[in-house]
Amino acid sequence: MTKRVLNVVTNVGHYDDPSHTTGLWLSELTHAWHVFEEHGYAQTLVSPAGGAVPLEPRALKFPIYDKTAKAWRADPGKMAMLENTASPDQIDPSEYDAIYFTGGHAVMYDFPDSKGLQHITREIYERGGIVSSVCHGYCGLLNTRLSDDSYLIAGRRMTGFAWTEEVLARVDKLVPYNAEEKAKQRGALYEKATLPFVSYVVTDGNLVTGQNPGSAKATAKKAVEAIEGNTSRQRG
Repeated sequence: MTKRVLNVVTNVGHYDDPSHTTGLWLSELTHAWHVFEEHGYAQTLVSPAGGAVPLEPRALKFPIYDKTAKAWRADPGKMAMLENTASPDQIDPSEYDAIYFTGGHAVMYDFPDSKGLQHITREIYERGGIVSSVCHGYCGLLNTRLSDDSYLIAGRRMTGFAWTEEVLARVDKLVPYNAEEKAKQRGALYEKATLPFVSYVVTDGNLVTGQNPGSAKATAKKAVEAIEGNTSRQRG
């Protein structure tokens, strides 16, 4: 059976201040997509509202704008996928082995309170599937509760974009909240790398999280390890 991964992307194009644009941090999608593709996984794009996905302008500049992101933007078929993403109500969670939340500051607005995404995530997680996120993608996990009404991330080791990195990126005055702090308030055992902006991934059972944009490839590789580990256990 072909493994299937659900990639979650944003529909938001600006901060509270509309003059400050944001959107999907493209390389956080392309790096992971490439890893999943190499393993023969089928992939789907979903967003909180369905439809078009704006791109974060800062992620389309040197040195962040790398060959995988450039290749995606040069591919009309791939760009068309970002114009017509599925909405959560079009997704059957039972069909997916893993969900992967991409980042970009935009997700801070539309990921946390999406009941559809919460339902999908809970179903995949409680079935033993893999829940993964990179950078601000963990905002999509902040308000997700399990069937027993506990937070999914409570008592779990995890990481995501650190407040220190928000300050260094000079967006701490623009973001709507401190995601790191919110994760801790929900009982997450938050971790981060000693140095900002270096690749850092935390795996805790079927929860796989990466800290920042530079962690996307490593996060996807760890997610693959977890997916394949599930397969081995099922065979056993």
